[in-house]
Formats: sequence, C-alpha cells, structure tokens
Amino acid sequence: MAKIMPKEVLEELMTTATSRTRRTLENIYQICTEQQERGLNEFSYATIARLGKGRGVPAATSIRNNTGEHYRTLIKSFADLNLKPDKPTSNTSRGKSFTWIEELKDPVVKLQANILYSQKLAAEKLVKEIAPIDQVIEIFDGGSSKSTQQKLTDLEREALEHLISSEFMRIQGLELGPNGSILTTNEKEKFFPVATLDAIKKALQHL
Repeated sequence: MAKIMPKEVLEELMTTATSRTRRTLENIYQICTEQQERGLNEFSYATIARLGKGRGVPAATSIRNNTGEHYRTLIKSFADLNLKPDKPTSNTSRGKSFTWIEELKDPVVKLQANILYSQKLAAEKLVKEIAPIDQVIEIFDGGSSKSTQQKLTDLEREALEHLISSEFMRIQGLELGPNGSILTTNEKEKFFPVATLDAIKKALQHL
C-alpha cells in the first residue's frame, strides 16, 4: 500500500483547522521535516516539542490532549513514513473491517479515510498507554460488603497522591484550574477535566 505523504496530510488537516492551529501545524511540519532530513526516525511528542521549543510548537502535554489531535495525526504521518515493515504486508494488516479503504476510487475521500484510520490507531495507542490491557477495574454498587478490594492499596494511594502533588504539576508544567480542573501552564488548556481534583481527593478520603 502506498503511504500517505506528510505534505498531503498537512494540506488535508489545514482545510478544517483554525488559523492558529494552521500556524502550529506548519511549525510542526517544519520540525519533523528537519528531523527526517537528519535521517532520524524519532518523532515522539516529547522530541518534537523539545526541538520546536521557541519555534511555535506546543508542549508535549498539549500535543497529547484532546485539542492536539491534528498535531498527533501530522506527527504520526512522519513516523509511519519512516517505519520499516517487518515483512511484506497486504490490506489484511488493516483488519478486515477496513479493507474497503483501499477500494475507494476518489483520491480525496481515500485520503480522508486514511487520515481517520490513522487517528483511530493513535487514539487506541493512547488508551493502551493510559489504561494497560491487564488492568482490572472493579465497580461496586455501594452495598454493605466490606471487601478489601474496595480499598486502595498503598501503591494505588501513592499514585493518586502523586497526581495532585505540586511536584508532579511542576515537572509536567501544570497548574490548578477552575472547578477542580488541571491546566497546562503555558497553553492554559485542560490536561485533566473539571472535577478531576475533587474526584481524586474523594477517592483518597473514602477508599
């Protein structure tokens, strides 16, 4: 399958982006192009944010959050372009549910479908990073059971306490926002949604 060139992805993303986002996309494209010209296949969000610091590229946290979807799609197009396949692959690598993309005749529609598919894969990867596949989440109905499974382990408690600690926020470039939200210091964008801080404190108090 022919890979989608980053330039094509950039042009498609620009059609639906705001003027501010378009400028940021152009800056990210420039940083990624320079990285590609160096012969380096390192397109992690942290690396691109570090190389683009002071050049209009947002912090890695801003790229990862909900408003950074366009940026992640563009960066992924560079990473995908430099991937070396382990073996010859066919349309089955997409999964049978998505083989129809290759059958599209309209090149614009096909490009859009490929971009959406890339965004789907990126979202699935992000979910796996946030919630490991072997993590078990149990829900209780508030009954009278006193099972120890309802209580946080010491490790879980330490993890939640770390999330709302000043040290964690300083390292990640975060600050407290209104209504229990947590924002990025530079962009003032939501890193954790409203009520997150309150929810964590309640969990620590009652579990």
